[in-house]
Amino acid sequence: MNANRLQRLFGRKKADIFSVYFTAGYPENLSVADITGALYEGGADMVEIGVPFSDPIADGPTIQESSASALRNGMTLSKLLDQIEAAREKVPEMPFVLMGYINPFLHYGLEALFKRCAEVGIDAMIVPDLPFDEYLRTFKPLCDRYGIPMVMLITPETEPERIKLIDSHCDGFIYMVSAASVTGTRKVFTEEQLDYFHRVNAMDLVHPRLIGFGISNPTTFRQACDNSAGAIIGSLFVKCLTANPQEPGAAVAQLRSTLGLACS
Repeated sequence: MNANRLQRLFGRKKADIFSVYFTAGYPENLSVADITGALYEGGADMVEIGVPFSDPIADGPTIQESSASALRNGMTLSKLLDQIEAAREKVPEMPFVLMGYINPFLHYGLEALFKRCAEVGIDAMIVPDLPFDEYLRTFKPLCDRYGIPMVMLITPETEPERIKLIDSHCDGFIYMVSAASVTGTRKVFTEEQLDYFHRVNAMDLVHPRLIGFGISNPTTFRQACDNSAGAIIGSLFVKCLTANPQEPGAAVAQLRSTLGLACS
C-alpha cells in the first residue's frame, strides 16, 4: 500500500489526533467541501464522511436523524463522491475516511467504488456491518489494489484473538468503540471502559488506535486521547451542525469549545 495521507498523519502525530465525523448531505445547504474546509481551518486532523443510509444500525438517534434528513435531501453515494472530489481540491492533505454500510457499497459496485474512491482522494474506509470473513474474501483484494485500507471496529466484547487478527490483516488504524452500544454522548467513561482501553493497549498491536462513541466533553475527550492515539467525535459535531446549519465554522468553534479545546 502506498504511503497515503492517513499514514503520513500517524507518522508525524502520535497522540491527540482530533478526528471528526459528519453525515454527507446534512445540513442540506452545506456541501462536503463546506464542512471539511471548516474542520480543516478549525484544527481537525482527519474527517470521517458518512454515507447516509436508511438503517444505520451502529448509530444513535442524532446520527440516525442526520442520515434520514440527508436521504430526504437527495444525497446519494455518487453525489457524495463528487462532493468529496471538490473538497479534496480545497483540502489536499487532510485524510478523508469514507464511512458507510455495506448495502450502498454493494449497490454501487465494489470495483467501481474503489476506483472512484482512489480518484477522489479517499484514504480509508469504515464499513461497520462488514463481516471480517467477507472483508478478507471480497474487500481486502480491492483495498490492496487501490491502496485504500479498511478500518475495522473493535468493542469491549471483541475477543483478543480477533483483535490480533484485525491488526494483522488491516491497515490504517483500529477503531476502538468505547462501549457495546450505538453512537451517542456520555459524561464520563466508566472504570470498565477504561479497563478495556488498558487491556487493548497492553496487547502491543502494530496499528494505532482511535477511540470513538460517547465523546462529548473535555473529560471523555481527554480520556480517549490518554488511552489511544486520539479521539473520534461524531454525534456531538452533528448536534453542532444542527445548531449552526448555515455556519460550519461556527459549528466547529462550538465543537472545540464543548470539548475544552483552545481556539485554533
